Amino acid sequence: MGNNYELYKVFYWAAKTGSLTQAAKALFLTQPSVSHAIKQLEDRLGITVFYRNPKGVSLTHEGAVLYSYIERSHILITLAEEKMAALKNLDSGELRIGGSDSLFKHYLLPYLEHFLQKHPGIRLHLNHGTTPEIIAFLKEGRIDLGVVRLPIVDPQLDVRESIQLQDCFVAGARYAGLKDAVLTLDRLLEHPVILFSRNSRARMAITELFQSYGYTLKPQIEVGSVDLLIEFARKGLGISYVTREFVAKELEEGSLFEIRLDVRLPPSRVGFMTMRNMPLSITASRFIDLVR
Repeated sequence: MGNNYELYKVFYWAAKTGSLTQAAKALFLTQPSVSHAIKQLEDRLGITVFYRNPKGVSLTHEGAVLYSYIERSHILITLAEEKMAALKNLDSGELRIGGSDSLFKHYLLPYLEHFLQKHPGIRLHLNHGTTPEIIAFLKEGRIDLGVVRLPIVDPQLDVRESIQLQDCFVAGARYAGLKDAVLTLDRLLEHPVILFSRNSRARMAITELFQSYGYTLKPQIEVGSVDLLIEFARKGLGISYVTREFVAKELEEGSLFEIRLDVRLPPSRVGFMTMRNMPLSITASRFIDLVR
């Protein structure tokens, strides 16, 4: 019974029930140990907290003042315990993810939908940005995890690989003549190329690939979103470089077709980044488990 917190707990129950016997019951203690605890508390504080009477105990003036504080802290502790239980059961809490619009829309959306159906009490924050921005968000503590294209080499970050994506060139009906051909890079570059404008991983990778074969990849059109890459290709404004998985619907319905090349385009991997030495929130780790 040494520490004050335990003594206050005994005091709280004795004051609440007006009985040392009831307090002992509530706390699974013997009545003598309850009496002893009250005496210890009175000795430590140098005041009398209870009047003993035939029916049990009643608070002295000083005891009543003490009780008003202890009652408030008891409520706070109970609330804290309930809050922790709710977070553990995912009845409340938040999930903060950083990523690109396209990864949110084409990759994470079904998982987010499933997660929120299962845990409707969770608040979701999606922070959009480029890979360097997402790394900065993570280090500033603005998000719990980032979804990005790999490789990421940073000693402060943990990266878990989740899926592989394949980028490719696609075109619409206007270029139907190329459907059955296998193009050299030379021939591809005879047509207007449409690329994602921001300095994305995919854009850097394809530029480097062309350089390794001695070509400079200069886009005729640059756009700021994957949706526009898809739309421009469908309208026949050029040949777009997109992630195959993100145009599955268009490829299936035939509004776009994939241009075949005589060189292999490297696949790209997507992963989750988290801070290395920071414990992950329960919400974030459950979400990662769901996706994996």
